[in-house]
Amino acid sequence: MTEPWRDPLLPVSIRVADLLKRMTLEEKAGQLAGFWALPSDPGAPVAPMEDDSGESAPGLDDIVAHGLGQLTRVYGTAPITVEAGMERLASLQRQVTGAGRFGIPAVAHEECLTGFMTFGATVFPGPLAWGASFDPGLVRQMAAAIGTGMRRVGVHQGLAPVLDVVRDYRWGRTEECIGEDPYLVGAIGTAYVQGLEGAGIVSTLKHFAGYSASRGGRNMAPVASGPREFADVLVEPFVRALREGGARSVMNSYTDVDGVPVAADERLLTELLRGELGFSGVVVADYYAISFLETRHGVTGSRGAAGALALTAGIDVELPTARCYGEPLTALVRSGTVPEELIDRAAERVLLQKAELGLLDPDWEPADPGPVDLDPPENRALARLLAERSTILLANDGTLPLRPCRVSVSGPYADDPRSFLGCYSFPNHVALPGDLGLEIPTLGEALTAAGFTVTADDPDVNVLVLGDRAGMFGRGTSGEGCDAETLDLPGDQAALASAVLDSEVPTILVLVSGRPYALGTLAERASAVVQVFFPGEEGGTALARVISGAAEPSGRLPVSIPRQVGGQPGTYLHGRLGGHTDWSSVDPTPLFPFGHGLSWTSFTCSELSVDPVAATDGAVSVSVTARNVGEVTGTEVVQLYLSDPVASVVRPQRWLAGFARVELQPGAAARITFSVHADRTSFTGLDLRRRVEPGEIGVAVGRSSGDLPLRGSFTLEGPVRHPAADRVLSVPVEIVPVP
Repeated sequence: MTEPWRDPLLPVSIRVADLLKRMTLEEKAGQLAGFWALPSDPGAPVAPMEDDSGESAPGLDDIVAHGLGQLTRVYGTAPITVEAGMERLASLQRQVTGAGRFGIPAVAHEECLTGFMTFGATVFPGPLAWGASFDPGLVRQMAAAIGTGMRRVGVHQGLAPVLDVVRDYRWGRTEECIGEDPYLVGAIGTAYVQGLEGAGIVSTLKHFAGYSASRGGRNMAPVASGPREFADVLVEPFVRALREGGARSVMNSYTDVDGVPVAADERLLTELLRGELGFSGVVVADYYAISFLETRHGVTGSRGAAGALALTAGIDVELPTARCYGEPLTALVRSGTVPEELIDRAAERVLLQKAELGLLDPDWEPADPGPVDLDPPENRALARLLAERSTILLANDGTLPLRPCRVSVSGPYADDPRSFLGCYSFPNHVALPGDLGLEIPTLGEALTAAGFTVTADDPDVNVLVLGDRAGMFGRGTSGEGCDAETLDLPGDQAALASAVLDSEVPTILVLVSGRPYALGTLAERASAVVQVFFPGEEGGTALARVISGAAEPSGRLPVSIPRQVGGQPGTYLHGRLGGHTDWSSVDPTPLFPFGHGLSWTSFTCSELSVDPVAATDGAVSVSVTARNVGEVTGTEVVQLYLSDPVASVVRPQRWLAGFARVELQPGAAARITFSVHADRTSFTGLDLRRRVEPGEIGVAVGRSSGDLPLRGSFTLEGPVRHPAADRVLSVPVEIVPVP
């Protein structure tokens, strides 16, 4: 007779309850640990490492006897072909299933922020580019393509997306973020989650919560954030990605918030995440975050005590490998210091997810190591389309688009294909020398293919490529651990740009970067300025198509472009005294505001209509007409902002409440209607409860946070209301063509 836990026809809760009753303490604890099979010579570090003080790291044989929770980055640690990776993963899984009494496979997880992070897999544009596209549907398609490839080769979980809201552009991990507005981050991040989860991959939200608000923009530095900023800005995208996206995993932040490390914060990981937000999945530790409680944060004195703190707080699985959740933790349980119920709680969550993934089924087998193409033509086409739609035309005196002519392509990243790739792309993350495993044309090569003559002799136009090289822990100018002291262009690039702009040849500045940089007067001296944020393997082709006019630059800024290098904080989301005032000599007004972007054509927004009144539990309609008044087809991104002129706490001057991408033929128009629920005006009040207050709400519609020609308002009537956990998080949009 089949044991109940093996019966796939039974509810997973019954199966897991039966299995837990059969397991020893060590077997339950085994499900809470990962294993990272690092190569003998791993080279440059690909994650914050822990010093084992001369102790040899345990091998798989040492920890797998009682079972294993996860296998860490079998594909994403060192160069390996997909066929060899599948054989290796199958071998490791056979070792895992053959060692324990129950034969339960491990969850295999990988990074997937810019695509499945393995040798030879498609490198898509990075998250800032997703935000720049203002196109959730396309991001959902991308994530589905990523997840399909991962699932085919036996991967179960992806460590993405990053939902940290950008607060300080100097932070090296800005490139991993979607933008500086929580609504945009929530909308795009949720679409990514839906695509990945729809492909059968467990999506892991990172980094819960507060990581991006570290002091000075320094990686892993303490977070100084008040409870309202924390709730209304930093946590808000996670709420939507959990409820509307259905993410099944969450990863903790490395940082401490007001002196409490997130990895040890029961208030955040249990009371907020599970209690208030209703999360029922698995919380995994960021790599070595549990050990850091002892070695970096200094809030405990041993590995076991660090494990006890994290387990109590609500971290279910220690990644990347067993260090604190193995024998050090079980010893504390056996001594009576740590309740075994905490082990049971985490093991139940892990096993429920394994049951959902089919890993408890009697017929489970590793993925068949047959031929797999991880960079098929359809992936490259999708990568190119997203790169095009995320290209932002910041300024243009009419020089663009260019007809084929003689162009000089220069600058520090003109001939470096890696410059198109982010920190979490395989070639930059693992610091591969030589073969990148992919065809990545440079901008010069792509312009040549588009019919331009690329030459340094008597060009008609200069194309100057500036920006970043992504890397890890100081190996780049952008990326994890590559924080910036100022927002000046790295190195001597500003001086180079100035020298080139002094020539009599029209110059196009192309910025390929992982963060916005202060451009000062460079932008006004250039004939055109194009911004892309790590556009991926098809970035060169996409840029050439935009420069030639074969594609439209329909991207909009997901972060503001500063005017001066010290204009911090530069994000648009601030109260009245956070911008330019008469009480400070510093003017932080950006050079180009959040949401800005030009097109090949011109648009108008007119005929604003706003319902005048709604109840504090009701909704209003906001409608505008967008019209293409130019001579070519183009895409407008209509943006809706709200404001709260009088509130019980300081509110942002404006915040993004909705947006719509609409493609219009010359002379064509569309009526765009936003349905705005009163919940979209809610905020954290003086008593730290979310509230909707009666009173006037300002409405503004336009092309960016700094270009809002249409203004109106509506009034919320009724009592102060405290929205429940099921509050409305999004603003539906209807687009109807009009004569």
